[in-house]
Amino acid sequence: MRWPRRRRVGGSTRFRNPVGDGWQLLRRYLGPRRTEVGLMAALVLASAGLQVLGPRIVRAFIDSAMADAALSKLRGLGLVFIGVSVIAQGLRVLAAYWSERVAWSACNSLRLDLVTHLLGLDSGFHKCHPPGELLERVDGDVSAISSFFSDLVVHLLGSALFLVGVLVAMYYEDTYIGLAFTAYAALVLALLGWVMGFAGPALRESRERSALFFGYAGEVLCATEDVRALNAAPFIFRRFFQHVQGWLPVAVKAQVSENLVWTSSLVAAAAGEAAAFGIGGWLHRMRGAPLSAVYMLVAYVALLAQPLGTIRIQLQVLQQAHAAIARIRGLLETRSSLGDGGTSLPPGPLQVEFRGVTFSYEDELGNQAALHDVSFNLEAGRTLGLLGRTGSGKTTIGRLLFRMYDPANGRILAGGVDLRSARLRELRSRVALVTQDVQLFASTLRDNITLFDPEIPHDRLLGILRDLGLQPWLERLPRGLETPIAAGTLSAGEAQLVALGRAFLQHPDLVILDEFSSRLDPLTESMIERAVATLTLGRTAIVIAHRLSTVESVDQVIILEEGRIAEQGLRAVLAGQLGSLFARLRAEGFGEALR
Repeated sequence: MRWPRRRRVGGSTRFRNPVGDGWQLLRRYLGPRRTEVGLMAALVLASAGLQVLGPRIVRAFIDSAMADAALSKLRGLGLVFIGVSVIAQGLRVLAAYWSERVAWSACNSLRLDLVTHLLGLDSGFHKCHPPGELLERVDGDVSAISSFFSDLVVHLLGSALFLVGVLVAMYYEDTYIGLAFTAYAALVLALLGWVMGFAGPALRESRERSALFFGYAGEVLCATEDVRALNAAPFIFRRFFQHVQGWLPVAVKAQVSENLVWTSSLVAAAAGEAAAFGIGGWLHRMRGAPLSAVYMLVAYVALLAQPLGTIRIQLQVLQQAHAAIARIRGLLETRSSLGDGGTSLPPGPLQVEFRGVTFSYEDELGNQAALHDVSFNLEAGRTLGLLGRTGSGKTTIGRLLFRMYDPANGRILAGGVDLRSARLRELRSRVALVTQDVQLFASTLRDNITLFDPEIPHDRLLGILRDLGLQPWLERLPRGLETPIAAGTLSAGEAQLVALGRAFLQHPDLVILDEFSSRLDPLTESMIERAVATLTLGRTAIVIAHRLSTVESVDQVIILEEGRIAEQGLRAVLAGQLGSLFARLRAEGFGEALR
């Protein structure tokens, strides 16, 4: 999607044309639904035409009554008026119904695009943006513009058509009256636009404060256990009140600005009705205009206030949605630092090679060095144990292989293909990453293992769990694969079993196990070790661990210290080599020495 150009003002992103941003969004998400939008426009046009016709029917009724017309004629005009009013309202209800359907589908499409885009962004982006903030973007910002989608055609376009119809009817009665109230409508719209120029910044700032607050709330909710364990609730609430106190004056300013716009529209409507009564009285007394004409003038001015008020409301909606539109635009314009290549990986287990890899994490504190000139080669189908203390760079190697980041210097190859030139989707489908932190969803065990893929046969899933040696654990669950689970309902070891099932289901050619056994009891650990042996059989595998016991069955060992390789070689050779770091650690019994 092409957007209007943006520029930096005072350290924040501002957009030259908020209406243009909105139209770009409408074209993209309402364009595929042009049939439904056309139906809404037709319904709105028909409804507006019938509403404009109403006062003319009442005028005919008044003229007939003044002329002592037959009761049957008056009854007929009354029934026509009622019928026209009912049909007009019915058409408005149908238009509103279709507008909500279109808005719902358009907003869901936008949410899907946002989530898909977020999933494609690199880990550096997600490290700088907490989940609560992103949730506010995907849900809060999209909800803020939902009325913009649903009301634009029904209310804004409908009101514009209605306004034109009323003015045309006034011109039909008297050209000067039409000119006078055209000028009146133009002045009211100009006044509303001028007042809303003050309201817009306050509304946008209020939306920004809302995003900051919900971003903080999301972080707190994710850390509930730590907050309770450390008795940190008073400090959390202090920051909570700081956010609220900062938001309150901004919200008050925004509300006052909205009320100012509303008050201006009421004053303008009252002035218009007063002018209508004055002009109508003058026409009746000085030019002998019939009472029916005076009524129709007053009625049309009253009708004129409706579209002007609706346009005012929709302009407020546009102002409120503008901040959300700007943030959504900024999010969709954000590009991952990881470019997608076009080279396919070779079939079968993947050879892994690091050539002079250097990498640093970037954060608010600057560049945090993680790896320095790391080089090693792991043949296809072999296993590598990565050992080192916390912060030595072990996990970083796994993240680089999964291509969550790209190295600053050096090359990483999988199957002889530089990861920068490999197809990203194919790479991640061929590499399975199992960590100690397993994300569980509030659903069944089956959904958690298959990640909600209904196409995976039940028998195949049972076979995978049986191959991994997890059948005894499955049989202990009350409803087997249909057992409802969620975060906190499974132990750390059971969550690891779910993660291993997910990885095996993927049929990877490279398996990365990152501290997968660091929090397990001996019984669960033995079960997981059997499952890992099955998972890594015939595959290239990298086992990242603190404990030496975890890498007793690997082919090669690398020990990292402060981002550099302190020692590497075949495990059997290093274990029997006097003076090697690996042999010394084993001899000293440091099962937990590298923590």
